[in-house]
Amino acid sequence: MTAAVHTGLYQEMQAFGASDISACFSCGTCTATCPLVEQDSTFPRRLIRYAQVGLKDELLASKEIWSCYYCGECSESCPTAAGPSEFMAAARRYAIASYDVTGLARLMYLRPFIGSAIALLLAAFFALFMFAGHGEQSSETLALFEFIPYELIHTTGLVVMVLVALAGLVGIVRMARHIGRSEGVSLRSLLAGRAALGRTWAALWSAIGVESLGQRRYRAECEPEVAVLPWYRRRWFVHAATMWGFLGLLAATVADYGLDILGWKETGTPVPLWYPIRLLGTVAGILLVYGVTVLIVDRYRRADRSREHSSNADWTLLALLWVTGVTGFVLELALYLPDAPAWGYWVFLFHVAVAMELVLLAPFMKLAHAIYRPVALFFLALARRPAPNEATP
Repeated sequence: MTAAVHTGLYQEMQAFGASDISACFSCGTCTATCPLVEQDSTFPRRLIRYAQVGLKDELLASKEIWSCYYCGECSESCPTAAGPSEFMAAARRYAIASYDVTGLARLMYLRPFIGSAIALLLAAFFALFMFAGHGEQSSETLALFEFIPYELIHTTGLVVMVLVALAGLVGIVRMARHIGRSEGVSLRSLLAGRAALGRTWAALWSAIGVESLGQRRYRAECEPEVAVLPWYRRRWFVHAATMWGFLGLLAATVADYGLDILGWKETGTPVPLWYPIRLLGTVAGILLVYGVTVLIVDRYRRADRSREHSSNADWTLLALLWVTGVTGFVLELALYLPDAPAWGYWVFLFHVAVAMELVLLAPFMKLAHAIYRPVALFFLALARRPAPNEATP
């Protein structure tokens, strides 16, 4: 099988943030210093070589670009300043844009002005769309779902979730096909048969439970600052706080809507602090705002190598996450004030619009790695386990 060569791949990678990878002469220093290297003596220099010679399909089929946590050790030790860690970050951006069939991710990464304009227009669209169906503003109590009808928010949210699910599914399928073609297998053949069931579940647990949610290798191997930073400032904890905060708020929102459907609690009504859903939302909100605030400050200060280079899409995502978290707390404060403040309605409108935009843009920004990384880690875990028809040495 002849590999297709894309002569413009090197220039494309530079547009996505890669440094001068032509300086890399595959000396292997990055491999020697990378804490994630196991038996692969070509990581990450093999991926750099793909970009140098134009092997686009091989690069997009590389599961390893998603296993990197951007600790920056390889770039610190690179004798030619080729920036392998910056290349890996650029490769992930390039992969997100390549898996996306709409072209929106490419715009968000390569056209900062247009990307910012899209973000502002989406927020304005959702705000105006919600406001067009608004009702009365009660002055006695903060009746949020009389101002913006619950049915309108619910229906719009469902449409947004369906669009996001479709975009994510298309991206995952394209990614799986690249990996399957590269390795000469199909996902169906990997997962076929009863004997493969245990292997599949083990790989899923490793990819999602141990690595994506538990961040085992991130905590244990990719923390060069451990000796000098307290636990609450370490990169893995800040990342975990942001991730678990986002997931917790999503779970609390879904649960609140679920209780409303069952008739047990009307969405948006005040409940005591110890109420499970409110407690979950409060703790998750604190984690999210803390994590995102630290990320913003560290990126602005360029506190370490992993935060020296930020794309416009990175800043857009952080801004949307921070605004969603902070306006959520302001809104909660407004709900529990003795008199219904009129500004609470406008904070609610703004909060809903930004939250809708955040979810809609998720597959087209850095947040998409929350989809692609577990899939890649699943394939990596699957590759480490012998197939059912293979003899164990």
